[in-house]
Parts: sequence; structure tokens; C-alpha cells
Amino acid sequence: MESSREMVVSHQDSRVDWRGRPSNPLKHGGMRAAAFVLGLQGFEIMGIAAVGNNLITYVINEMHFSLSKSANIVTNFIGTVFLLALVGGYLSDSYLGCFWTVLIFGFVELSGFILLSVQAHVPQLKPPECNMLSDSEQCVEAKGLKALIFFTALYLVALGSGCVKPNMIAHGADQFDQDHDPKQSNKLSSYFNAAYFAFSMGELIALTLLVYVQTHSGMDVGFAVSAAAMALGLLCFISGTFLYTNKRPQRSILTPIAQVVVAATLKRKQVCPSDPRMLHGSHSKEPISDNHVSNNFSNIQPTQRFRLLNKACIKDGNNKMESPWRVCSVEQVEQVKTLISVVPIFSCTIVFNTILAQLQTFSVQQAASMNTQIPHSTTFHIPPASLQAIPYLMLIFLVPLYDTFIVPFARRITGHPSGITPLQRIGTGLLLATLSMISAAAVEHKRRNSNITLTVFWIAPQYLVFGVSEMFTAVGLLEFFYNRPSAGVQSRSFLTAITYCSYSFGFYLSSLLVSLVNKVTTSPHSSGWLSDNDLNNDRLDLFYCLLAVISFLNFLNYLFWSRWYSRPDHDSGTLKLAGRIPPDHHHNMYSFNHAV
Repeated sequence: MESSREMVVSHQDSRVDWRGRPSNPLKHGGMRAAAFVLGLQGFEIMGIAAVGNNLITYVINEMHFSLSKSANIVTNFIGTVFLLALVGGYLSDSYLGCFWTVLIFGFVELSGFILLSVQAHVPQLKPPECNMLSDSEQCVEAKGLKALIFFTALYLVALGSGCVKPNMIAHGADQFDQDHDPKQSNKLSSYFNAAYFAFSMGELIALTLLVYVQTHSGMDVGFAVSAAAMALGLLCFISGTFLYTNKRPQRSILTPIAQVVVAATLKRKQVCPSDPRMLHGSHSKEPISDNHVSNNFSNIQPTQRFRLLNKACIKDGNNKMESPWRVCSVEQVEQVKTLISVVPIFSCTIVFNTILAQLQTFSVQQAASMNTQIPHSTTFHIPPASLQAIPYLMLIFLVPLYDTFIVPFARRITGHPSGITPLQRIGTGLLLATLSMISAAAVEHKRRNSNITLTVFWIAPQYLVFGVSEMFTAVGLLEFFYNRPSAGVQSRSFLTAITYCSYSFGFYLSSLLVSLVNKVTTSPHSSGWLSDNDLNNDRLDLFYCLLAVISFLNFLNYLFWSRWYSRPDHDSGTLKLAGRIPPDHHHNMYSFNHAV
């Protein structure tokens, strides 16, 4: 009974229930509460995946944009969704908290789905009907009010989804208090796998049932079903209100970063004292008990990595109180170092998401140029966008098997709560992404040179390999960023949002590559690799080969940075808490190289 009271007290500083009172871990949080968040995640991805994965078909056939312009519209839309995740993470950590951020922007996303459905249903809000394949010169591209309505609806969805995504993940993970109970690390790892399972289920339903509805009942009905899915997700999320443990919004993560940079710049000519205890905030007079590790890292020693920033902690000789813009604590400086250290890891996943962009744009058109008829069936044809469901159909079986059998087995060997470290998962995914592009290039080369129309199942391997790749990379990246203990618990939504920026930059890079490749390969005697609306005249196979080369070089680059990140001067020396490293930190010796 006494231990239960201590657990409740430990939550008072940052964890509260729906009324703002200190949460009780016996009543709030855990997988029971996280299940409602997983419900929202499944329904939300169901709604937006049905829109995003078949959007290129709608933009070409209904809005009458060209193939290359349509591909850029789709990639820019998806890129904006993930870039706006930073806004959602910032608002959550600084002002609203995860719960209210998800709720408010969930309704913004819902309004965008409804507006898309209305425009698709009302003929006066769209350009006149025509066939872009056979009569593209006569088709009128959407302009003026029609284009305004379309892009307004599209970017309402982007704003809502972008702000919801990182906070869904963070709010679900917040239900597991690993900061005060190290045993929760295993449950947190299972939650991330369960979150990817919910994601896979949502994608699978979106790419089969919802895309089928869009294809056979019209895009207006399809958009309406997406709106209904989002409404059900919000209802599910609200139903768990009484069970959630919520973290209070803290100070902005951007202000401390700016203070460290300014203070280090002002004192750049000073010399750091040889005794690190002379630095501001390097030790605390408050004792730390043997059975409890303080979560505020008050007894922290400065590391030598990015040691120029340590000058921000130099105290003036007088005992006057200095401005926080002139002197910062060691803890604050180490937080900034952590954020800088993860930038190379984050950057290496951008190319991975550039490859993902191709599977949602050009690969859909690739499937449309193949035989989509089911063997031994004369009537049923597979919607091209539904080919993206293949990896998720596999993953709904693979993810539970991975979490139930592979993780416990690997855990006994490595001692890591997740079986293998997040950096090892990311590296495995990056290598598999290269193999996916090699498969895509080989299939496209065969399709172009075949005397018969190939069955659409030829492109299944590239989706299957990339699906497994995404399971490793996406989950590994989320777990890696969420578990940055020295970044401070107040920044976890923002750090989770950073992972989605990788998607954003990847899709923007895709748009840039398409435009750049077209420009470089266009000559007076031939058009560019991707400049025609007909893939038979384009050279998509060469574009895929280029991406395979870029992806493999990116993997080699990742190996270098993962080794750099995992050097002893970064991990073992980062947090020295009263002479001890917190238990949670022993699980963050991330090196992909440990696995090879």
C-alpha cells in the first residue's frame, strides 16, 4: 500500500488525469488506456491513406493535372502532412498537451475530408469530364475557385493529420511510465509494435475496401467514407478520456536551444574551467537516494562532444544572478547536444522516404499499365492503388509474430528490451529499401520489353520488401527518438514529430528529383525520363536504378553515423547522475554495427 502511495506522489509533477489531478498508475495509463489511442491511429490512417494513396488518380482524372504535376501535388501534400508534425509537437509540448492537440486538430482533419467529398460530389466544383489518356489536350485543368477549394480541403487534411500524428504516438507512449518504472520499457516496446500493427490494419483496409469503394462508387463516396473513419477514430479516442494519464505541457523546447546558442556565442573566447563542477548546474546539493534515480538529471557532468557549447555554462566570477541568455545549466546544454547528435541519424532516413514516395505515385501508374485482372476471373480487376495493401496484409501477421517470438528470443541474447536496438532496426530497413528499388527497376525493365501485358502481381515483390523495410525503419525511428532520456521528458512530442519530418523531406526530395531528372535528361531529340503521361515512353526503370544507387550510398553513410553516434564518448559519458548512469540509459547503446 505504501509503495502505491509513493508511485502516485512521483506522478504529481507531470502526470495528471482528465481533471488535472495527479494521476494514479493503478487507475490510469497502461495498455488499457493506450488501446483507445491505437483505435484512433487505425481509423485515422485508414482515412488519410485512402485519400493519399489514390490521390494521384483523382488529381489526374478529375482535376486534369499532368502526370508529373500530379505526382508532385501528391508528394508535396504528403510532405506537408509530415512537416506540419513539428507544429503539432511544438503546440503539444508548449501549450496544449497531447490530448487537446489530438482532439482539436482531429476535427480540422475531419473538416478537410468532408470538403473533399463535397467537391467530388458536386460537378460544378470540378472541371468538365474528359479522358486524360486519350484526349488529354482537350482536358481543362482545375483553376480558380475549383483549384482553391481542392487545395484548401487537401491542406486542411494535411494540417489536421500533421498535428495529430506525432501526438497520437506520444500520447499512447505516455501511458507507460518508464521514467519511474524501468519494467515499463518492455511494455513500451510492445506498444510501438502494436502501433505499427494498427497502422498496418488501417492501411490494409484503406488500400482494399476504401480504394475499391473509390474506384467503383466514385471518389465522392470514397472521401465520405474517409470522413466517417476519422469520425469513428475521434469517438474512440474520446471514449478513453477517463483512463488517460496526461503529461502537462512544459516550456518550449526552442527557447532553451536558443539560450544555449546565444550564451555559448557570447562566451566563445572564454576558457572552460578544468574542474567541471565549476560549471553552472553541474552538481546539486540535493541528495539522491540509492533506490531512486532522479528524472531531472540534476547531477550531470558535461561531455566532450560539441564541447564548444560547454562554454554556455561558464559562470562569471561575481556571485550576481546572470540572465538565462548568458549562462545555462549543464543539463540544458546536454539536451541541445542530444538534439544535434540525432540529426545525422534522422537525415539518413530521408532517402528511405523518397523511395516510399515512388511506391505511392509512379508505382501506382506502373500497376495501371499492367493486367489488373484476377486470374481465372473475367470481371474482377484489382484497383492499382490496392497493390500497396500487399505489404500490410503480410505485416498484420508478421508484426505480432515479431513481437511475440522474435523480440523475446533476441532479448535473451542481447539484453535489450526491444530485442535489437532501434539503430539496428533502422539500418536493416535502409538496406531492404535498396533491394526494393532494385526489384522495382527489374520489373519495370521487363514490363517495357515484354511482348505481352504482364500481370500486376509482378510488382508485388517491391511492395513486399519495402513493407518489411518500413516495419524496421519506421518503428525503430519512433522508438529511437522517444527514448532520448537526456532530451528531457517535456520534448517527447516534439522529438516524435521530428521523425515525421523525415517523411516530409523525403517526399519533397522526391519532387525535386523528378523535376531535376526531367531537366537533366531532356534534350532536343528526346523527352525526359519522366516527362510523358505514358510510362511506355518514359524511362521509369532508369529512374528506379538511380534511386537504388542513391539508397545504397545512403545506407553506407548511415553505417558511419551510427558508429559515430554510438562511440563511448557519447553514450557512456553523457549522463553521470551521482556517479551512476540511469537504468533506462543502458538500453540506449545504439549501434547498427553491433549486429554485423
